[in-house]
Amino acid sequence: MNKLCLLGLVVGLASQSVMAETNATLLHNKNAFIANLMKQMTLDEKIGQLRLISIGPEMPQPQILKEIAAGRIGGTFNSITRSENRPLQDAAVAHSRLKIPMFFAYDVIHGQRTIFPISLGLAASWDMDAIGLAGRISAIEATADSLDMTFAPMVDISRDPRWGRSSEGFGEDTYLVSRIAKVMTNSFNGQHPGGADSLMPIVKHFALYGAVEGGKDYNSVDMSPTRMYQDYLPPYRASLDAGAGGVMIALNAVNGVPATANTWLLKDLLRKEWGFKGVTISDHGAIKELIRHGVARDDREAAKLAIKAGVDMSMNDKVYGEQLPALLKDGEIAQQDIDNAVREVLGAKYDMGLFADPYRRIGAAAQDPQDTYADSLLHRPQAREVARKTLVLLKNDNQTLPLKKQGTIAVVGALAKSHLDMLGSWSAAGVPNQTVTVFEGLTNAVGNKAKLIYARGANVSDDPKILEYLNFMITEVEVDPRPAQEMIDEAVKAAQQADVVVAVVGESRGMSHESASRTTLNLPGRQRDLIAALKATGKPLVLVLMNGRPLTLVKEQQQADAMLETWFPGTEGGNAVADVLFGDYNPSGKLAMSFPRSIGQLPVYYAHFGTGRPYVPGKPGNYTSQYFEETNGPLFPFGFGLSYTQFSLSDVTLSNDTLKRGGKLTASVTLKNSGKYDGETVVQLYLHDVAASISRPVKELKNFQKVMLKAGEEKVITFTLSEDDLKFYNSQLKYAAEPGVFDVMIGLDSQDVKQQSFSLL
Repeated sequence: MNKLCLLGLVVGLASQSVMAETNATLLHNKNAFIANLMKQMTLDEKIGQLRLISIGPEMPQPQILKEIAAGRIGGTFNSITRSENRPLQDAAVAHSRLKIPMFFAYDVIHGQRTIFPISLGLAASWDMDAIGLAGRISAIEATADSLDMTFAPMVDISRDPRWGRSSEGFGEDTYLVSRIAKVMTNSFNGQHPGGADSLMPIVKHFALYGAVEGGKDYNSVDMSPTRMYQDYLPPYRASLDAGAGGVMIALNAVNGVPATANTWLLKDLLRKEWGFKGVTISDHGAIKELIRHGVARDDREAAKLAIKAGVDMSMNDKVYGEQLPALLKDGEIAQQDIDNAVREVLGAKYDMGLFADPYRRIGAAAQDPQDTYADSLLHRPQAREVARKTLVLLKNDNQTLPLKKQGTIAVVGALAKSHLDMLGSWSAAGVPNQTVTVFEGLTNAVGNKAKLIYARGANVSDDPKILEYLNFMITEVEVDPRPAQEMIDEAVKAAQQADVVVAVVGESRGMSHESASRTTLNLPGRQRDLIAALKATGKPLVLVLMNGRPLTLVKEQQQADAMLETWFPGTEGGNAVADVLFGDYNPSGKLAMSFPRSIGQLPVYYAHFGTGRPYVPGKPGNYTSQYFEETNGPLFPFGFGLSYTQFSLSDVTLSNDTLKRGGKLTASVTLKNSGKYDGETVVQLYLHDVAASISRPVKELKNFQKVMLKAGEEKVITFTLSEDDLKFYNSQLKYAAEPGVFDVMIGLDSQDVKQQSFSLL
């Protein structure tokens, strides 16, 4: 080595040492630390921080290690274990010039290894403590696996169950979803966002994704500003206010402009109006998809639109890396556009504690578990407790339930023994064989006290096209090759030998997933024929539903003696279902989405607007707003759910018939458990603005309490109302309460309510 080269090496090492010391000195001051770090970064290193890459066919690990060491990747997703992520972090902090740590992200939606019920099921618990527990355990397990970030909570309001991703969200109601958004965000964050067991929440999908036209995934959304502000935006805001570190940008267009290129959405609303100071992340490949949206001619224009609109990180596409340097050189974007994005990415890493300790969640290799997938790492008792709170009793004629642990029970249905389907969509690192199926749960419950007979009865689907779609990547749906009638006959024979029939029917988990929109909401395959055959035996028939969305179940509701909605209940789902079926737990779940009678009713949701010609039950329907072929209204309304005991509510008592601005008013009812079982129910309070400057929904949920009462016990339930509960966005998007009369409605579901009125002065 000549003297000049040696001198250069010494100077370079000295310079790096000085930079490291300076960075360490500034570490306690976030803004100063990031500003100093950015001064040291090259353009290539800055753009590298904007790339979020998935290890896989697009970029194998050897290549990704080189890219990280060169400072050209900011984070990865889908690498989910310590042994996977440690070498990636080594490449960043040991081999890259500035040693900027990586972060590791994943879709931890309703569990990491212990899988809890799907989000729509969690919402049906109406139990914020149970939901918070599920989120906290998810974060503990995910961070123990080396993850720093989750693309959750998913808080898109969904009022069209044809949309497959309804399973991933928390339902149709703005207030309920906003409450859950706050709880999930807090539970992911833990005590401190930078803690070792803190998982940074990235709320999604911003914005309005649940309102895609026709319930068809990735479709466009066209929505008035008032509906947007009133119904669809609040859950995102609730999560951000609770401390979500970022937002994932939706794949849909918003009023003609794709969200990924929507300056109004990402800058005017999110940054300026809401004051958000976190990271924005595109959905998978969404920047390049601007070309197919028809707003960008090529990759270059797509990158330009996204960076100028405010998209900080590009998930799994190459356009930022390939196009931003030339765009900057040609003056089509400014250095500030890139710097703004880099600052937010580095800020997120700072908040996750990665600059203080890049291995905070990875740990030392000596601490790695011998078996990452060991059953001992699961939280089974908590999963069982949460799951049984999410189950909704839809029908129970003649006290068919709870079942007795005696005699012979026929268990029918392909889903009864399916381990995979217990997990539901987006099941992270959950292992199918670690789940407890419904059949296994029933077996565990009865022991040697009763005899179980199993018959498959019907495949979830026999349609070759549907099966090809569902089994595209892995075998999601197992098919029994026997003729359909042969399987039905076998099930009938089993039923004839039994005292009661438990039919586990519904969808496979892949039918309620991303890109799994449906044009019908019937039970798929020959399951309806199976139910009809079982009904014809005359034996008591219990339908156990497994599904990720509301289904149309008019005929099934008539045929069944009892119906229990179990969603996709997770790792301990089978035991939880057995707990409820045998009465070891009294069901308390309430629906978070309305169940339609038919596909023609959609969208059907409780908080609809009134019309000038409303349909009134019991009166002639001519020239009213109704469908004349069938009963109007949902089959099962929002907030509905039965119990093994009987609850009743008194009339509503108000503390005053007027509410002064800045004042308070209380609404009270007496809840009584008049049945034979201890049990929980959800007391729900709704409001209606009788005459406002614009039409208001016929009712809106504004509060609720989940209450446990012993048999024969009664309790006064009191809600406090203030001016804030009466506010809405008017036609000028001003958020205010207008004077006038308000109806207060309190009930055990959204349909059957007791009512009083007061005036806001």
